[in-house]
Amino acid sequence: MKILITGVTRGLGRALTENYIKAGHTVIGCGRSGPDIFELRMNYPDQHFSVVDVSLDNRVALWAVEALGTFGAPDLILNNAGIMNRLSPVWDQGDAEFTKLVDVNLRGVLNVIRHFVPPMVEAEKGVIVNFSSGWGRSVSPEVGPYCMSKWAIEGLTKAMAEELPNGMAAVPLDPGIIDTEMLRSCWADGAGNYPKAEAWAEVAAPFILSLGAKDNGKSISVPAA
Repeated sequence: MKILITGVTRGLGRALTENYIKAGHTVIGCGRSGPDIFELRMNYPDQHFSVVDVSLDNRVALWAVEALGTFGAPDLILNNAGIMNRLSPVWDQGDAEFTKLVDVNLRGVLNVIRHFVPPMVEAEKGVIVNFSSGWGRSVSPEVGPYCMSKWAIEGLTKAMAEELPNGMAAVPLDPGIIDTEMLRSCWADGAGNYPKAEAWAEVAAPFILSLGAKDNGKSISVPAA
């Protein structure tokens, strides 16, 4: 299976990447960190990794031309790349930091959809998984912008699900709470109570592969690791 993953250099994206490669799948991945992408290329020379900031439409467009020209339409897209806001009340969020979060968490997802989904639609097959969150279905104080972005992912994905041809699926996926660098940046004291990304991926990777047309438009959560 050809699996496109954004945000492959760390956290959930890295764990899924290594799990899928081990299982024999082809991963087409991107991340913003040049050194980490270089490491992935050295470790997995038969895979396809690119330095791409998904918030920049022109960079995603160039990546798509290269990737689609080499591999054709992906079977599965995992829009995983995302960032967390600085913990503070909504009224204390600066314009620059809010804009950066919107650029990555929302515009980045749509940039990938814009350039990779049309050939999937033409072939009338494939699954698009946009990573949501428990905070895309609930709220908490001091994470308002992040909640906003994930609620938007839920709406965007569900609307796209109604536009896809029969046989395809768009799914907003809550990965659950995992001990990642992002979680530790906010709640370092409590992060260790949750599973590591590698343990999570042992459950999440096959679960994601099981998603299909029957799940189109459903808000789905990964079972607890």
